[in-house]
Amino acid sequence: MKWFILAAAFLLLAIIFDMSLLVYATYVLVAILVLARWVTRQWTDKLTTSRKCSLQQAEVGDRVTITNVIENRGRLPVSWVLVEDVLPPDSQLFKPPKLEVEGRRIGVFRLMPGGKQHLDYQVKCNRRGYYQIGPLLVETGDMFGLFRRFKVATEPNFLVVLPKPIPLEGYNIASRRPIGEIRLTHRLFEDPTRISGVREYMAGDPLNRVHWQATARTGKLHSKIYEPSTMAGVTILLDFHTRSHLPKHEPFRSEIAITAAASLAHTVYHLGQQTGLITNGRDAADRVQEEGWRGQVKSRTQARDAVEMQNKSDRLRPLIVPTRQGDDQFWRMMISLARLELTDGLTFPELILEAESRIPRDATVVAIVPQVDDETVIALSNLVRQGYAVTCIINTYDFDQFAKYSGPLISVGINTLHLRDEESLGTICRQQMIHS
Repeated sequence: MKWFILAAAFLLLAIIFDMSLLVYATYVLVAILVLARWVTRQWTDKLTTSRKCSLQQAEVGDRVTITNVIENRGRLPVSWVLVEDVLPPDSQLFKPPKLEVEGRRIGVFRLMPGGKQHLDYQVKCNRRGYYQIGPLLVETGDMFGLFRRFKVATEPNFLVVLPKPIPLEGYNIASRRPIGEIRLTHRLFEDPTRISGVREYMAGDPLNRVHWQATARTGKLHSKIYEPSTMAGVTILLDFHTRSHLPKHEPFRSEIAITAAASLAHTVYHLGQQTGLITNGRDAADRVQEEGWRGQVKSRTQARDAVEMQNKSDRLRPLIVPTRQGDDQFWRMMISLARLELTDGLTFPELILEAESRIPRDATVVAIVPQVDDETVIALSNLVRQGYAVTCIINTYDFDQFAKYSGPLISVGINTLHLRDEESLGTICRQQMIHS
């Protein structure tokens, strides 16, 4: 628009001062401006793109192929077009990066009428997460450099990279007694396959409870006493609050916590037991933009701001995967763990208070925490007093810190385990069996 105002001013001056040569030059300039603007608009409108992503779910170490096709459906040749497939900035921060790009995701092409170009590349998934692949940003302009137009050309794909469980030692996969199993304090449930003794018959005892051998031997009716049922499965309480995770230890401690949760869920799932997850972390899907995937914008910066995932989420409610059995249940947990991010919402004690009614009593509660303060001890001890079986995995490298944190927990009847690093994770459940 500034070019047209300037041209109009020159034309007005030329007419006022009767400068015929300047009038002619101004007409030529206006014609070039109009032609350049029209050509740029035609190029932008006639460019079409498409994308294919080979996987929507991947595991750590997998390679995902992204194929982009740019086509000129107009009658004019496009002298140049700059194409960029957007990736999340934080996916390229570390070494190795979360998503390691192999190939080109940025290219400059010249397209004849009806011509096509491919922009193909691969990403190697080095870390679990929820990643937005795309959208494709297109930039083109006239041959004089007078006008540029920007376009958000495709909708993005979303890639879930699942955490990789580590095989846990100390499990007997054929056993019906998973890690963390304890006897119920109150005999609310009994196992009819396990007889612990015999007592005299009491009014109301069913006939199938009568111990006929003892009755025949003593001449009086006797009834069987069964052992109480045992708790099966696990409900994982995962502390994912930013205040609990020191920046100098990130992202390593939070990733170890995710691996621990995934490994526990994987093993308990293969035992045929129920499993569930309760955490104060946020779901990365909450940060996805809901619109703005297509259309023209004024600048590349504006295009990026319109399509990238938001930096913050105001989620305050817990993220809960109810404790259940089944194949679908395990995959729900894995996807939730893959998309989990640190949050500044609910603290861990607040999480327990908020989600307490959703914690089943027939499964062991396993809390995974990086730090233990007085509020955490009180919240977990309240669960113990209400009859829950609680084990706490303390996620810290320093043994002295582990000893400091575990003392108050042990004093209120909570087993504590030390998660030092990924190497120690494989034997952590063997410790749980010893403590049970």
